[in-house]
Amino acid sequence: MSIYLHLHPISPQRRYIRQAVDCLRSGGVIVYPTDSCYALGCHIGDKAALERIRTIRETDRNHHFTLVCRDLAEVGKYALVENWQYRLLRAHTPGAYTFLLKASKETPRRLKHERRGTIGLRVPDHPVTQLLLAELNEPVMSSTLLLPGEELPLTDAREIYERLEHGVDLVLDGGNCGLVPTSVIDLSGDRAEVVRVGRGDVSPFADAAPV
Repeated sequence: MSIYLHLHPISPQRRYIRQAVDCLRSGGVIVYPTDSCYALGCHIGDKAALERIRTIRETDRNHHFTLVCRDLAEVGKYALVENWQYRLLRAHTPGAYTFLLKASKETPRRLKHERRGTIGLRVPDHPVTQLLLAELNEPVMSSTLLLPGEELPLTDAREIYERLEHGVDLVLDGGNCGLVPTSVIDLSGDRAEVVRVGRGDVSPFADAAPV
């Protein structure tokens, strides 16, 4: 049975955040709020926890998981970033975007897209997520909380707890996050490509290419 913690959405209680961090470090799967829906999260090095998220989401090996990072320094550790890509990242982070980039050698193989060798990365603009990442001091491996057969993500943390209390270890309630997921921008080629239109404005990426 999971733990349910109700957070202040603007000034989250640090003791609750630390409880979530302890859960991640001990191999747990958590639910936490972001600036564009709730997400499932686990420790980047925990294969068993990652497989639990796959089971909850019923995803295959070609599903793009996302590394949720504190800043661009962390993004640069796990992805190969050229100058033109960095300029776009710097201009649009933190924010409601997921960027697809070629994974670096630092990225565990199981986290990469099996065929393309890419990884999804994002830097959210949400106080709960930011404090969680600061306390953890490393990225969180994540996936949008969209359950199999459903068209929309779950947005009410109490409902999430009731439905997943035996599938996850801890739920951080940071209030309603909305139903719109991130915009997904593929930066792994020779120009930016909009893969999914979501909460983030995609117009700056329409003609973005190296200069």
